[in-house]
Order: sequence, then C-alpha cells, then structure tokens
Amino acid sequence: MGSVVLSNVCKSYGDAHVIKDVSLTIPDGEFCVLVGPSGCGKSTLLRMIAGLEEITGGQVAINEKDVTDVEPKLRDIAMVFQSYALYPQMSVRENMGFALKMAKLPKAEINRKVEAAADLLGLGVLLDRLPKDLSGGQRQRVAMGRAIVRNPQVFLFDEPLSNLDAKLRTQVRGEIRELHRRLKTTSVYVTHDQIEAMTMGQMIVVLRDGRIEQVGSPLELYDRPANLFVAGFIGSPEINQLKGEIVMQGDETLLRLADDSRLRLPAGLQVRPGQQVVYAIRPEQVNVVHESEHSGALKATITAIENTGSDMQLFCNTGGGAFTSVFKQRLDVQEGETVWLQPKLAGIHIFDAVSGQRVPECVE
Repeated sequence: MGSVVLSNVCKSYGDAHVIKDVSLTIPDGEFCVLVGPSGCGKSTLLRMIAGLEEITGGQVAINEKDVTDVEPKLRDIAMVFQSYALYPQMSVRENMGFALKMAKLPKAEINRKVEAAADLLGLGVLLDRLPKDLSGGQRQRVAMGRAIVRNPQVFLFDEPLSNLDAKLRTQVRGEIRELHRRLKTTSVYVTHDQIEAMTMGQMIVVLRDGRIEQVGSPLELYDRPANLFVAGFIGSPEINQLKGEIVMQGDETLLRLADDSRLRLPAGLQVRPGQQVVYAIRPEQVNVVHESEHSGALKATITAIENTGSDMQLFCNTGGGAFTSVFKQRLDVQEGETVWLQPKLAGIHIFDAVSGQRVPECVE
C-alpha cells in the first residue's frame, strides 16, 4: 500500500488562494479524514492528491514517489465520489469491472475480481441489476466496489455519504470502517460532518480557509483542541464558550464573568491578571449542585429542556452567556427554574481571547 505526503502544497485561482502551504503526512494503512466547514479547501486538497486539480506549488508523493506531475490514471489511486458516478446503461457487474476492462485484463480475471468485491460488499445478488434499480446505499456500495477491484495504493472518498438519509449514512459509515479494517488500504476521506470524522477517522485533519488547524486522533482533538476553532467545530452539542477576565484571589486563579461572578480554573495555567480569555467546557462536563454546597458554581436559568430518551439537555442563560449541559440522568427541573452548574475542573479549556490559541500549562 502507500503513504501520502504533501509538502508545502498550495493552490490558487488567480488572486484567490484556496490551499495555503499545507504539509501533511498520512502513514501507510491510515484512515485519514479531512474535515472542516464548506469552502475550507478539503475537497480541493483531495482532488490535488488524485491529480484532478493542478497544484500551484509544493509536492505530492504517494508511496514515496513524487506524483506531482503524474496523470491521475497513473497514480494508483481510486476515488469514490458523492454522486456515485455510475454508468446508467451498465449493470452492477459492468460498472464494477469497467476500469479493468479498459486496462484490457482477461475477462476471467475481471469476473473474479468483481465477484470477490461484490461478496465483500454484499452485492452478489445485485450484479445483473442496473443502477436505477438500486437504493442509494446500494449505489454507493457499487461505487466502492468499483474502487476496490482496482486494488489501489490509496482510496480517496469525496463526501460519499452526503446523498444518503441519516439511517443509511450510519449503516454505510460502518461498512466503510469495516472495509478499511479488512483491506488496510490507506484512505483519505473528506466530510463536513464532524460526527462522521469522529466516528470514522484514525487521524483527523481540521481545515479552515485552506490551512491546517490541527491534526490528531479523534479523542486528541476532542480532549485537547489547539484553538477555539477546533474546540467549537469538534463535538456535538457544541462546546460552551464563556468570555471573561483572569483575576487572582489569594493563591487561586479565577475567571470573572460579565456579571462579576467567579469560576475556578485549573492550577498551572500560564495566565496573567487582567488577561481576556475564553473559558470552554463540553456540555457533559458539568454537574447540577446546590449553591450552598459548592463554591465556584455557575448560576443558570433554564430556558429550554430537551429529552432524547438517553440524554437530558438543559439550555440555560448564565452571567457569561448561553450555556448547554447534557446529563445521562433525568433531572427534576423545569423551564424558568434557576439551577447551579458545577464545571469539572479536568474538563475546562482556556483560550486566549485575542489569538484564539489554547493557553499552555506550566511545565513542572
């Protein structure tokens, strides 16, 4: 199989700089997800790996071979598109074997490869059907089968699930994960859906405005976001963000909110009195407490309650702004009621309000 290495890759359309000096190494056999909001450059980056977009600067290497100026068909990659891109007049068998036929492989070998891929994807009974007779999920599996038969060094997926409904997306997501587990082929997957990224990726690359914001495993990005953008983009419901000012009270470092209430902060933060920061905490990292029992709790007025069966979500107003909390237990609370939310110190993230970067901790 093959690694993918991007070295100082750039892409411009006239004065519009879409990809800005991106360097990235995707190890052999890794499932890498490129994620970010619409227009961040993730699909452009994928197409540059595939050779479908000319690069303005930098280098692309696959399996340690420079393919920057190599035609797409010679890069030994296979791409699965959002739109399936199946030939409507061809059967499933013919669609899956078309690239092999163009490569002039013997018919017996084509049939063997197609049937093996069809068995892997549960398409054996559908080989003689036309695309119009298939569901969306089945068409996407045919598109994946067409890629598998080529036995490429790298699979490229360009938002392959965006045309499917929610239930099918979950199903096909699992099928793609299982496919990667069995084939162990290096895969690069583009999505704007951070839930897809978190559940599928071994390695996630968060992009914004043509630049990489952070690279890491799903839990690394969730537990230790490098900046406010990553903190806000990864996680659902979205992370809470409260603006405030650093104040010292004896030996304690506290956050002062707009209403002059105070929140405790973890020890060892490299902050200074008067520094403007953003206090961020995941919705599940709080407890409901009685004010008299705990110091540093956040006074909150419940504006809405959502019960999903497995979770209860409270939407609140606080002295620092809107706040969402998620609980596994069902609380005896009502809309309009005032409660006290106790943040878990281990779940608090502090970011500089000006730069948006994570505030570092002191090194012992």
